[in-house]
Amino acid sequence: MEKITDLNSLLLEEKLEIVSQDPNELKNEARKYSEKLAKLGMELGEIQFSYRVEEKTSKEYWEKRIQDFKKYNEKGMEYYNQVYTLMNLVNKEESQIFLLRTSKFRQLGLSLIEIMEKIKETPSVINSKDKQQSQWSKEIRNQIKEQSNKCLHHEMDMNTFFREFYEKNLKKLIENQN
Repeated sequence: MEKITDLNSLLLEEKLEIVSQDPNELKNEARKYSEKLAKLGMELGEIQFSYRVEEKTSKEYWEKRIQDFKKYNEKGMEYYNQVYTLMNLVNKEESQIFLLRTSKFRQLGLSLIEIMEKIKETPSVINSKDKQQSQWSKEIRNQIKEQSNKCLHHEMDMNTFFREFYEKNLKKLIENQN
């Protein structure tokens, strides 16, 4: 799988070098990637995942929550990888910065899943009204809230970064297609 990914990366880099030499080809590629990104954005929006933490004490709830987040996170990774590809057409440095942010998004998501798995195994830890909660339960509740907030804010920052990049570098290129 790594070899295929490496080969795809090399082919993409070769194609991007060719594209950077021809302004019309650059416009066409940017438009194509932008359309794919819009489609992925709509699919991501349809998933409707909320980072809001609810104090549900059912194992089934947490199983579903984990599956929903995995689905959202997978589509999010696909979306942000497409953002990277589009950015890389016009600015390699900023696209590399975005790639690092995408990697952090993945790490944050994996950490969130790990915490949700702990809650799934002992769902009562999420109930803040339980007066006999252990210190471990309180820590898990704090971890899920903190990690959810980190994921939310990191994703918001990524979207802001791309929106600003798009306005500055891509909007005119894509809109001046005809």
